[in-house]
Amino acid sequence: MKVLYSVCTTFATENKTGGNNMSCKCCCTHEHTAKKEKKNSLLKDYWRIILSAVLLFGGIVLNATGAAFFEGKHVPFIWYLLAYLPVGLPVMKEAWESILQKDVFSEFTLMSIATLGAFYIGEYPEGVAVMLFYSLGELFQDKAVDKAKRNISALLDVRPETATVIRNNNPLIEAPQRVQVGETIEIKAGERVPLDGTMLSEAAAFNTSALTGESVPRNIRRDEEVLAGMIATDKVVRIQVTRPFEKSALSRILELVQNASERKAPAELFIRKFARIYTPAVTGLAVLIILLPFFYSLADAQFTFVFNDWLYKALVFLVISCPCALVVSIPLGYFGGIGAASRLGVLFKGGNYLDAITQINTVVFDKTGTLTKGTFDVQSCKPEQGVSEERLVQLVASAERNSTHPIAKAIVSYAGQRDIELVATTDVTEIAAHGLQATIDGTHVLVGNTRLLTKFKVEYPDELSSIADTIVVCAIGTKYAGYLLLSDTLKEDAVNAVKELKALNINNIQILSGDKQAIVTNFAKKLSITQAYGDLLPDGKVKHIEELRRNPANRIAFVGDGINDAPVLALSHVGIAMGGLGSDAAIETADVVIQTDQPSKVATAIRAGRQTHRIIWQNISLAFGVKLLVLILGAGGVATLWEAVFADVGVALIAIVNAIRIQKLIK
Repeated sequence: MKVLYSVCTTFATENKTGGNNMSCKCCCTHEHTAKKEKKNSLLKDYWRIILSAVLLFGGIVLNATGAAFFEGKHVPFIWYLLAYLPVGLPVMKEAWESILQKDVFSEFTLMSIATLGAFYIGEYPEGVAVMLFYSLGELFQDKAVDKAKRNISALLDVRPETATVIRNNNPLIEAPQRVQVGETIEIKAGERVPLDGTMLSEAAAFNTSALTGESVPRNIRRDEEVLAGMIATDKVVRIQVTRPFEKSALSRILELVQNASERKAPAELFIRKFARIYTPAVTGLAVLIILLPFFYSLADAQFTFVFNDWLYKALVFLVISCPCALVVSIPLGYFGGIGAASRLGVLFKGGNYLDAITQINTVVFDKTGTLTKGTFDVQSCKPEQGVSEERLVQLVASAERNSTHPIAKAIVSYAGQRDIELVATTDVTEIAAHGLQATIDGTHVLVGNTRLLTKFKVEYPDELSSIADTIVVCAIGTKYAGYLLLSDTLKEDAVNAVKELKALNINNIQILSGDKQAIVTNFAKKLSITQAYGDLLPDGKVKHIEELRRNPANRIAFVGDGINDAPVLALSHVGIAMGGLGSDAAIETADVVIQTDQPSKVATAIRAGRQTHRIIWQNISLAFGVKLLVLILGAGGVATLWEAVFADVGVALIAIVNAIRIQKLIK
């Protein structure tokens, strides 16, 4: 219906503007066609099962009422054979194809053997029932997988097929793959952005739900980043392309999700290995159920061996033992968990990380850009005697324009607001966790933190060490020139993020930052976090995580967003990158990506993992428990093929429905 609405809106808009004389009436035809296609699809999917079910239950009724024409040997056989073929032939085809691929002991083979054996001994209804309910379970599984896929596809596979590129002041329609970096593209209101770029227009609102899961539009101003997948909501905008199509944020995220299915959880890998051993073993035991009584009858003349009776027991055992519920429901559970989490803006790179995150008991946050907005504002400028404010801002901003750090961007923006012209810089060198050195007007200039001045043996006032807020100091040559005072603010949901983690019984919450200890301590108090460590270089963060890992009881999740966070993201048990809009290096290294830049989504990710893990083990317990019970009943001669059908297909259906619940539980 969303597609229908957008089509109608487009037609209505074009009609108003005179661009097209078409009316929305054609959409009614589209709606009618869609309904017809859906109806046809349902008939195509279910006709085999419906026909088989009608014939099966019709036959049971005819037999129970003693219908004259249904008596005899051949009529029931033909009747139930007709009921069997619609659901049995596709399964037997799959069995044959599996055998050709040297996978002899698949669930398709087991079902085929069991049902053909039932027909051999004259248990026609049971044979049809086994195949009917098995086929129904397979259909439910397919539908559940399709639903999970749609959740992901609807969220991510939203790349436009065309882009309007401006060449020689003329708009041209091109494939996004053919648009070059540096070219200008135009996006109309309601259109999706095809490529990453920077805003050329003054300001506009964008729907970012495809990337962040957030429904609230985001206002983006001139020179700010616009990402592929966003939708322009209020006006025509122009964007300068900064990345090729295949390297866009959306393409990267889509690739992450598509590759997630390749990383199997331990439970999935175990079930795979288990099925390879279990299925042939079960088939062998079923054969022994027939052979052992036969050999015993040869040794003991008083023991009467009836082949059909023991074959029936073997078939019951075979159907009960089929691992359908496990083989189907466990991968479906993980797939559903990944799909449901991605709908909320949390991308797991594999089912193994859904398992790993359930064990987390220690969460370590980076500060800037993770718990804070990372958008700094210059509060004041304090030049040293003999240096003017304008000159200090000019030098600092001229050096900082070579950096992508949020603080650098804030200072450059501040210089622009004061109409201070920047000057050319040469020999710019960035010193990690210290700042920048550059040559401006032939003079050596240092811009960064107090550690930078200490490194170059520049004396500065002692009072700078006691300032709790963020400062950027400057030295001209070997003389201290002054500082700029900046402030950052906590993200709106940072406090709630900590509360939600504590509600999940995760009480070991820490902050690591390169900022001064006083600043970090101040933010930690606001968040009710007792362990906060500042003045850390990148290798200091690594040493801290290594120290935590020395205690085997600690299962650590590190949450960060910058390039300098990549080593600790890789070192932690679960690395969580803050933002589909964050650093490429952080996203590539992390195991989980939070697209919304909301720290509260860390708790969402943990809940998603726990809910998925709980559902998976419910299914495992159910499958083994019911099968064991019915096997005991079968050994005692109580269980029939009807009980076996429930133990296999019935449990599989329950497990599938339970796995589907993950979509509703993860919120």
